[in-house]
Amino acid sequence: MSRIGRAPIHIPAGVEVKVDEHNHITVKGPKGSVERTLVPQMKIEMEDGVLHVKRPDDTKENRSLHGLTRTLVDNMVVGVTKGFEKKLEINGVGYRAAKEGKNLVMNLGYSHQVTMSENEDIQIEVPDANHIIIKGIDKQKVGQFAAEVRGKRPPEPYKGKGIKYDYETIRRKEGKTGAK
Repeated sequence: MSRIGRAPIHIPAGVEVKVDEHNHITVKGPKGSVERTLVPQMKIEMEDGVLHVKRPDDTKENRSLHGLTRTLVDNMVVGVTKGFEKKLEINGVGYRAAKEGKNLVMNLGYSHQVTMSENEDIQIEVPDANHIIIKGIDKQKVGQFAAEVRGKRPPEPYKGKGIKYDYETIRRKEGKTGAK
């Protein structure tokens, strides 16, 4: 049996979980509300403030969906209580970011500025010109937005210029050697 799928999900105080038919789950907490429709094969049961995800049988598909379903529900609970964030770093001479209203404006060495706007699910913070923090309650949307920001100028291996995650290390390459 899946070790991840078997683990119970403890619901903290102040969080309300509602499971409708067809496994449509709604989680409300202090930071907001998230809803998602999960696969109908899994059984989501709540007892005494603890959620359990159970699978009907041991077919390969159900075994693979068991841990996934439990993790998706747990991410929803964590999102409405603590939230998720991704930190990005900008490296390069003249590369910088600024927040103008609800827009993230970046100078990335192009002939124009790159502008991205936050939406109702995503909040952007720019503590200084070389760091961007993306926050939200939906882990998938936070990760997708961070990947889109990073995709505007991915880090290159020769000088290390570009936008990278704070935990990411850039494998540097040696440049060309002169003609002999």
